[in-house]
Amino acid sequence: MTTDSGQQRIGIFDSGVGGLTVLTQLYRQLPNESILYFGDTARLPYGTRTPSEIVEFVREIMAWLVEQDVKMVIMACNTSSALAMEMVQAEFDIPVLGVILPGAQAAVQQGKRIGVIATPATAASNAYRNAILEMDDSCLVWQVSCPAFVPLVEQNRIHDPYTCEVAREYLAPLIQQRIDTLIYGCTHYPLLAPVLRSLLPAGVTLIDPAVRVVAAAARELELLGLRNPGTALPTRFCVSGPPQQFAELSVQWLGCTPAVEQISLPTVVRSTVSLESGE
Repeated sequence: MTTDSGQQRIGIFDSGVGGLTVLTQLYRQLPNESILYFGDTARLPYGTRTPSEIVEFVREIMAWLVEQDVKMVIMACNTSSALAMEMVQAEFDIPVLGVILPGAQAAVQQGKRIGVIATPATAASNAYRNAILEMDDSCLVWQVSCPAFVPLVEQNRIHDPYTCEVAREYLAPLIQQRIDTLIYGCTHYPLLAPVLRSLLPAGVTLIDPAVRVVAAAARELELLGLRNPGTALPTRFCVSGPPQQFAELSVQWLGCTPAVEQISLPTVVRSTVSLESGE
């Protein structure tokens, strides 16, 4: 290792800005940890990709993150967690956490009539349904595929009237089933919280797996003796698509405009675009 294991960064990846919901939780729960964030923006959305494509993409990203000497990886992408977790655990000798199990555990603790909104690939995998029923087979689970949500978030159309119309259509069957709990089955979806909350009955509990996966990461770091005893380095942001587009979109959630590097996978050709801080 090139640095003390505690001082190494935690790697986190998603198809785009959705993983910022996990990054925000890392800042809150693990403020001393340094982070490397990768957004595969050139190939989003993942939710409409085939399982073999997802596995290929995740293998490339994981190989690059390991090359960057990270001490742990959080797959801040439900689609990747649903379809590539077994591959990652078999091929890479590094702690890797996904969002499916923590989200399912939180839902089971909250209710019995559980709705899941997810990308088409995550919904088709039945990952959440299987995880929930394995923990508590008395739960009832309904899943809805929401292909429009990730592109709408990535296009910064959260407050567009069309987004509300689409959300109403997606939520209708879940409301009809009288769900008491709703899982954000994609890390982009908490960014739609104002829209979703306005459409759901007040008694429905919203489950954000980001909160739980970071809590699990904290326990894992403690167990392995990998907590950083010092001060966190500035977060390193890398994307596979246009850096400026990601930086401009993420500022509303980060509170500043980050410096973003463009990374080409799998050849790992690198160019840097530095943007001035908006603080």
